[in-house]
Amino acid sequence: MKIIMYSVLPEEKPYVEAWSKKTGNEVTMLDVSLSTETVDLAKGYDGIDIQQTTNVHEPVVYEKLASFGLKQLTARMVGFEIINLQAATDNGLTVTNIAAYSPRAIAELGVTQAMRLIRQLGYFDQRMAEGNFLWHGMISQEIHNLTVGIIGAGHIGGASAQIYTALGAKVLAVDPAYNVELEPYLEYTDLDTVLTQSDIVSIHTPLQDDTVNIINADTLAKMKSTAYFINMARGGLVDTPALIKALQNHEIAGAALDTLADETEFFEQKVDPATVPDDYKTLKAMPNVMITPHSAFFTNTAIRNIVEIGLNDVVTLVNGGKSRNALN
Repeated sequence: MKIIMYSVLPEEKPYVEAWSKKTGNEVTMLDVSLSTETVDLAKGYDGIDIQQTTNVHEPVVYEKLASFGLKQLTARMVGFEIINLQAATDNGLTVTNIAAYSPRAIAELGVTQAMRLIRQLGYFDQRMAEGNFLWHGMISQEIHNLTVGIIGAGHIGGASAQIYTALGAKVLAVDPAYNVELEPYLEYTDLDTVLTQSDIVSIHTPLQDDTVNIINADTLAKMKSTAYFINMARGGLVDTPALIKALQNHEIAGAALDTLADETEFFEQKVDPATVPDDYKTLKAMPNVMITPHSAFFTNTAIRNIVEIGLNDVVTLVNGGKSRNALN
C-alpha cells in the first residue's frame, strides 16, 4: 500500500519509518500542507494522512482526491474544523481524526502553567530581570488549597482532573456527558458554579458553533478576581479582546494560553517580531500571562501515537474496514 503524508514533522519521521518497516507499507513524507496547490501530489497513492492548521475548505480538493481513487482522509490531530466534512462526504471520502493520542501531554502542560501562575513566577522573572531579588509582596498559594474548574471533562479534561486531584486540589467539572469513571477525581456541576467557585478554570472543549467565544466578557466577569484561566484547547473558544480587557482591569488574576484565535498567522512559523498580531504582543507583555505556540501535545509519546494511530486508520479504511475515529 502506498500512503502519502502531508506536513510531516522531523520528529515524526523516525516513527513513520519504524511503522513502515513493521507493516511493509510504503509511506511518502512531505513537508507541505494539503491545499489546492498541493493536492495533485496525492495522485497515485492509496491513502492520505494530513496534519495542519491551515483550512482545507475548497470543494475542489475533495473532488480531486476522489478522482484519484482515494476513499479516506486521515487527520492526525484532534481538531478537524479545518476540514470540509460535507465536501468530503459528497465525494465519498471517510474522514478520521485522532481524538486521543496523549491526553496526559496536554494536561501536564496545562497544570505546569497553572502552577507557574499561582506561584507568580512571571512576576518573579520580571523582577529578577530588572535586578530586583526581593520576594516581599509576592506571596503565593498552594495548589492543595484551591478549587479547579474543568470545562469539558473528556480525554484531556479528565486527565487534567486526575493530576489536579493527585496534587490535592478540589476539582469541579461541567460536561454534557457524565463519565462515572471520573467520579474519584471530580464533582460534576454546572458552568456558573465552575466559573464562580474555581481558583483555576481550565477549558478542554472542542471548537464548534456552540462553543465559539464561550469564554467572553460575561463568563470572565463571573470568575473570581483571584482566579486563573487556562486554555490548552482551541483559540476560538475565547473572545481574545474580552480576555485582554479582563486581565487589564484585574477581573481575573492571569491566564495560560497554548492557543490563540489568530494563531495560524504566526504559530508554527518563524516571523518578523514586528509582524506578530497586536493581541499576542499585548498578552505576552503581561507577567501574569503564559503563552506557548500550540505545543502542549508535543511529547515523544504523543508523536509516536499520532503517527501510528493515523497510519493504522489509513490502512483499515483503504482495506474496506471501519474506524471508530470516523467523523462522517
